[in-house]
Amino acid sequence: MSDDLTIRRAGDDDLPAILDLLQSSLGWVPDEQYAAFYRWKHHANPFGTSPAWVALDGDRLLGLRVWLRWRFVQDGQRWEAVRAVDTATHPDAQGRGIFRRLTTSSLEVLREEGVAHVFNTPNEQSRPGYLKMGWEQVGKLPVGVRFRSPLAAASAVRARVPADKWSLPTDAGEPALEVLGDDAEVAALVAALPDERIRTDLDVDVLRWRYGFGPLHYRAVREAGGIGLFRLRRRGAATECVVGHLLAPDETIAGRLLRRIAKVSRADQVLQITDRPHLRGGFLPLPGGGPVLTWKAVNHTQVPPLERWGLTMGDVELF
Repeated sequence: MSDDLTIRRAGDDDLPAILDLLQSSLGWVPDEQYAAFYRWKHHANPFGTSPAWVALDGDRLLGLRVWLRWRFVQDGQRWEAVRAVDTATHPDAQGRGIFRRLTTSSLEVLREEGVAHVFNTPNEQSRPGYLKMGWEQVGKLPVGVRFRSPLAAASAVRARVPADKWSLPTDAGEPALEVLGDDAEVAALVAALPDERIRTDLDVDVLRWRYGFGPLHYRAVREAGGIGLFRLRRRGAATECVVGHLLAPDETIAGRLLRRIAKVSRADQVLQITDRPHLRGGFLPLPGGGPVLTWKAVNHTQVPPLERWGLTMGDVELF
């Protein structure tokens, strides 16, 4: 391989090579489900198609940098952001600085396009690389957990394995898209959400996209005045329920939704992001906390402190 690389924005014709790269570097499976997953995630997003950059050595695609578009709102103010996801470098091209070159080149373009900032929750292996490129560590997101039993709690404490990517099929609750089917009901619930903290700018289309990809098996429960969205996955020997979003105007309704989710899911543990678990359905603070939120300035230059964020698992889980 030569030392010369071409860095450019990806186009539609690059998709087959992109999927090949994700298979060789991130373990994606070469089947239609993964291809459909990429198209849903990066092409069907109501916030916009994900801008992506590729690195090529001649005609060979060796690197990929994708930014998932997102929008935030606080106190009626909205702004565009991106989430750093699905970065890949071919195993044959490690050590050539592809990750850094793709990142710096694309951020310059995103700045010109008006993107405010980048956010993501990198793991311990990738976080140092981001911090070296100017990312700032906002803090560890507070996670609340509810265990099905003392035995389930003991098993969870011992388990040190990552959760599965794909959800478990289940008949718990109702299919998410069916529960989100009433435009007026969902719009009213979104309008009632508090926005004194920074949260995702939700609407009917965003929710149906976020919870509508069939193979992720998102489910929902209803309570008077609210909807709760969740999915089940395996974490080692345990069944884990991840609460995505609670469309609830207050803590009382949120608590009812969480108790309902815990009951119908029959999961060994139920997880949600919250800094007030005692108000929400018998949850306790998760020992060690949750994922670490990081932030990179693009046009907004001052990182908001952790207490100003009102994120959910549906915003930050790796989907």
